[in-house]
Amino acid sequence: MRYDLVVFDNDGVLVDSEPISNRLLAGYLTELGHPTTYEDSLRDYMGAAMHRVHDLVRERTGRRLPADFDDVFHRRVFAAFEEDLEAVPGVAALLEKLALDGIPYCVASSGSHERIRVGHRRTGLDRWFDDGRIFSSEDVGRGKPAPDLFLHAAERMGVAPERCVVVEDSPLGVRAAVAAGMDVYGFTAMTPAGKLTGATGLFQDMGELADLLSH
Repeated sequence: MRYDLVVFDNDGVLVDSEPISNRLLAGYLTELGHPTTYEDSLRDYMGAAMHRVHDLVRERTGRRLPADFDDVFHRRVFAAFEEDLEAVPGVAALLEKLALDGIPYCVASSGSHERIRVGHRRTGLDRWFDDGRIFSSEDVGRGKPAPDLFLHAAERMGVAPERCVVVEDSPLGVRAAVAAGMDVYGFTAMTPAGKLTGATGLFQDMGELADLLSH
Protein backbone atom coordinates (compact mmCIF):
# COMPACT_ATOMS: atom_id res chain seq x y z
CA MET A 1 0.00 0.00 0.00
CA ARG A 2 1.57 3.28 -1.05
CA TYR A 3 -0.63 5.50 1.12
CA ASP A 4 -0.97 5.87 4.88
CA LEU A 5 -4.63 6.98 4.82
CA VAL A 6 -7.57 6.44 2.46
CA VAL A 7 -10.12 9.28 2.68
CA PHE A 8 -13.53 8.43 1.25
CA ASP A 9 -16.16 10.87 0.14
CA ASN A 10 -19.54 9.58 1.31
CA ASP A 11 -22.38 10.41 -1.07
CA GLY A 12 -21.94 8.52 -4.32
CA VAL A 13 -18.77 6.76 -3.12
CA LEU A 14 -19.84 4.83 -0.01
CA VAL A 15 -23.62 5.17 -0.26
CA ASP A 16 -25.57 5.46 -3.51
CA SER A 17 -27.35 8.62 -2.39
CA GLU A 18 -26.69 11.12 -5.18
CA PRO A 19 -29.68 10.13 -7.37
CA ILE A 20 -32.01 10.31 -4.35
CA SER A 21 -30.79 13.58 -2.90
CA ASN A 22 -30.41 15.46 -6.19
CA ARG A 23 -33.88 14.41 -7.35
CA LEU A 24 -35.33 15.72 -4.08
CA LEU A 25 -33.24 18.89 -4.13
CA ALA A 26 -34.29 19.73 -7.68
CA GLY A 27 -37.94 19.14 -6.76
CA TYR A 28 -37.81 21.25 -3.61
CA LEU A 29 -36.04 24.18 -5.29
CA THR A 30 -38.59 24.06 -8.09
CA GLU A 31 -41.43 24.09 -5.53
CA LEU A 32 -39.95 27.25 -4.05
CA GLY A 33 -39.93 29.04 -7.40
CA HIS A 34 -36.36 28.24 -8.45
CA PRO A 35 -36.88 25.89 -11.44
CA THR A 36 -34.20 23.20 -11.24
CA THR A 37 -33.87 19.94 -13.13
CA TYR A 38 -32.19 16.80 -11.82
CA GLU A 39 -29.34 17.46 -14.27
CA ASP A 40 -29.02 21.06 -13.00
CA SER A 41 -28.74 19.79 -9.43
CA LEU A 42 -26.03 17.26 -10.33
CA ARG A 43 -24.08 19.95 -12.19
CA ASP A 44 -24.32 22.65 -9.53
CA TYR A 45 -24.57 20.88 -6.19
CA MET A 46 -23.22 17.32 -6.39
CA GLY A 47 -20.50 16.97 -3.77
CA ALA A 48 -21.22 20.37 -2.22
CA ALA A 49 -22.16 21.44 1.28
CA MET A 50 -25.60 22.96 1.82
CA HIS A 51 -24.23 26.50 2.02
CA ARG A 52 -23.46 26.27 -1.71
CA VAL A 53 -27.18 25.81 -2.47
CA HIS A 54 -28.02 28.93 -0.46
CA ASP A 55 -25.16 30.91 -1.97
CA LEU A 56 -25.93 30.05 -5.61
CA VAL A 57 -29.67 30.68 -5.29
CA ARG A 58 -29.05 34.07 -3.69
CA GLU A 59 -26.38 34.95 -6.26
CA ARG A 60 -28.64 34.06 -9.18
CA THR A 61 -31.97 35.41 -7.94
CA GLY A 62 -31.24 37.86 -5.15
CA ARG A 63 -33.61 35.87 -2.94
CA ARG A 64 -32.85 33.86 0.17
CA LEU A 65 -34.09 30.33 0.70
CA PRO A 66 -36.45 29.84 3.66
CA ALA A 67 -34.88 29.62 7.11
CA ASP A 68 -36.12 26.03 7.48
CA PHE A 69 -34.88 24.95 4.03
CA ASP A 70 -32.15 22.62 5.33
CA ASP A 71 -34.42 21.00 7.92
CA VAL A 72 -37.22 20.34 5.44
CA PHE A 73 -34.83 19.04 2.80
CA HIS A 74 -33.07 16.70 5.21
CA ARG A 75 -36.36 15.30 6.50
CA ARG A 76 -37.29 14.40 2.93
CA VAL A 77 -33.88 12.93 2.21
CA PHE A 78 -33.77 10.83 5.38
CA ALA A 79 -37.27 9.47 4.72
CA ALA A 80 -36.20 8.50 1.20
CA PHE A 81 -33.00 6.93 2.52
CA GLU A 82 -35.02 4.65 4.78
CA GLU A 83 -36.92 3.41 1.72
CA ASP A 84 -34.35 3.28 -1.04
CA LEU A 85 -30.73 3.85 0.02
CA GLU A 86 -28.13 1.17 -0.68
CA ALA A 87 -24.37 0.95 -0.31
CA VAL A 88 -22.33 1.43 -3.46
CA PRO A 89 -21.69 -2.06 -4.89
CA GLY A 90 -18.35 -3.48 -3.81
CA VAL A 91 -17.62 -0.91 -1.11
CA ALA A 92 -18.22 -3.26 1.84
CA ALA A 93 -15.68 -5.74 0.45
CA LEU A 94 -13.17 -2.94 -0.06
CA LEU A 95 -13.61 -1.67 3.52
CA GLU A 96 -13.22 -5.20 4.83
CA LYS A 97 -9.96 -5.58 2.90
CA LEU A 98 -8.60 -2.27 4.22
CA ALA A 99 -9.51 -3.28 7.78
CA LEU A 100 -7.91 -6.72 7.44
CA ASP A 101 -4.77 -5.20 5.93
CA GLY A 102 -4.58 -2.60 8.72
CA ILE A 103 -4.84 0.35 6.31
CA PRO A 104 -6.23 3.48 8.04
CA TYR A 105 -9.29 5.00 6.37
CA CYS A 106 -11.97 7.57 7.12
CA VAL A 107 -14.84 9.46 5.50
CA ALA A 108 -14.78 13.21 4.79
CA SER A 109 -18.15 14.37 3.48
CA SER A 110 -19.88 17.60 2.55
CA GLY A 111 -22.96 16.13 4.25
CA SER A 112 -23.82 16.66 7.89
CA HIS A 113 -22.82 14.20 10.60
CA GLU A 114 -26.48 13.21 10.89
CA ARG A 115 -26.77 12.54 7.16
CA ILE A 116 -23.61 10.40 7.18
CA ARG A 117 -24.81 8.33 10.14
CA VAL A 118 -28.35 7.87 8.81
CA GLY A 119 -26.96 6.58 5.52
CA HIS A 120 -24.45 4.28 7.18
CA ARG A 121 -27.03 2.79 9.54
CA ARG A 122 -29.43 2.14 6.67
CA THR A 123 -26.78 0.42 4.54
CA GLY A 124 -24.88 -1.42 7.29
CA LEU A 125 -21.70 0.56 6.70
CA ASP A 126 -21.80 1.85 10.28
CA ARG A 127 -19.85 -1.25 11.34
CA TRP A 128 -16.83 0.17 9.48
CA PHE A 129 -17.01 3.77 10.72
CA ASP A 130 -16.81 4.73 14.38
CA ASP A 131 -16.99 8.40 15.37
CA GLY A 132 -13.24 8.83 15.06
CA ARG A 133 -13.39 8.04 11.34
CA ILE A 134 -16.19 10.46 10.39
CA PHE A 135 -15.52 14.04 9.29
CA SER A 136 -18.10 16.49 7.92
CA SER A 137 -18.05 19.94 6.36
CA GLU A 138 -19.80 20.93 9.61
CA ASP A 139 -16.37 20.54 11.26
CA VAL A 140 -14.69 23.24 9.16
CA GLY A 141 -15.46 26.74 7.94
CA ARG A 142 -15.51 26.04 4.20
CA GLY A 143 -16.74 23.00 2.30
CA LYS A 144 -15.40 21.56 -0.93
CA PRO A 145 -13.84 22.74 -3.27
CA ALA A 146 -11.82 24.31 -0.44
CA PRO A 147 -9.21 21.86 0.92
CA ASP A 148 -10.17 22.50 4.57
CA LEU A 149 -12.18 19.32 5.16
CA PHE A 150 -9.56 16.95 3.75
CA LEU A 151 -6.78 18.72 5.63
CA HIS A 152 -8.82 18.52 8.84
CA ALA A 153 -9.38 14.77 8.36
CA ALA A 154 -5.69 14.16 7.71
CA GLU A 155 -4.67 16.14 10.78
CA ARG A 156 -7.14 14.34 13.02
CA MET A 157 -6.00 10.98 11.68
CA GLY A 158 -2.34 11.96 12.18
CA VAL A 159 -1.25 11.59 8.56
CA ALA A 160 0.58 14.11 6.36
CA PRO A 161 -1.49 15.28 3.35
CA GLU A 162 1.01 13.91 0.85
CA ARG A 163 0.58 10.44 2.36
CA CYS A 164 -3.22 10.53 1.85
CA VAL A 165 -5.35 9.44 -1.06
CA VAL A 166 -8.91 10.64 -1.58
CA VAL A 167 -11.71 8.69 -3.29
CA GLU A 168 -14.17 11.12 -4.90
CA ASP A 169 -16.93 11.22 -7.47
CA SER A 170 -17.55 14.96 -7.86
CA PRO A 171 -15.60 17.73 -9.60
CA LEU A 172 -15.77 19.82 -6.41
CA GLY A 173 -14.29 16.97 -4.39
CA VAL A 174 -11.46 16.36 -6.85
CA ARG A 175 -10.61 20.07 -6.77
CA ALA A 176 -10.59 20.01 -2.96
CA ALA A 177 -8.27 17.00 -2.83
CA VAL A 178 -5.84 18.52 -5.33
CA ALA A 179 -5.86 21.78 -3.35
CA ALA A 180 -5.05 19.76 -0.21
CA GLY A 181 -1.99 18.27 -1.91
CA MET A 182 -3.43 14.75 -1.92
CA ASP A 183 -3.68 12.15 -4.66
CA VAL A 184 -7.28 11.53 -5.68
CA TYR A 185 -8.99 8.72 -7.57
CA GLY A 186 -12.15 9.68 -9.41
CA PHE A 187 -15.11 7.29 -9.37
CA THR A 188 -16.86 7.51 -12.74
CA ALA A 189 -19.96 5.39 -12.06
CA MET A 190 -22.14 8.54 -12.17
CA THR A 191 -19.75 11.30 -13.23
CA PRO A 192 -18.26 11.44 -16.74
CA ALA A 193 -14.49 11.04 -16.61
CA GLY A 194 -13.99 14.35 -18.40
CA LYS A 195 -15.52 16.23 -15.49
CA LEU A 196 -13.01 14.85 -12.97
CA THR A 197 -10.10 16.84 -14.33
CA GLY A 198 -7.03 16.70 -12.12
CA ALA A 199 -7.65 13.24 -10.69
CA THR A 200 -4.60 11.02 -10.21
CA GLY A 201 -6.54 8.15 -11.79
CA LEU A 202 -10.07 7.08 -12.66
CA PHE A 203 -12.09 3.94 -12.00
CA GLN A 204 -15.64 2.79 -12.71
CA ASP A 205 -16.04 -0.14 -10.32
CA MET A 206 -15.08 -0.46 -6.66
CA GLY A 207 -13.42 -3.77 -7.47
CA GLU A 208 -10.73 -1.83 -9.37
CA LEU A 209 -9.85 0.50 -6.51
CA ALA A 210 -7.82 -1.87 -4.30
CA ASP A 211 -5.39 -2.45 -7.16
CA LEU A 212 -5.09 1.27 -7.91
CA LEU A 213 -4.31 2.05 -4.28
CA SER A 214 -1.53 -0.51 -4.05
CA HIS A 215 0.33 0.09 -7.33
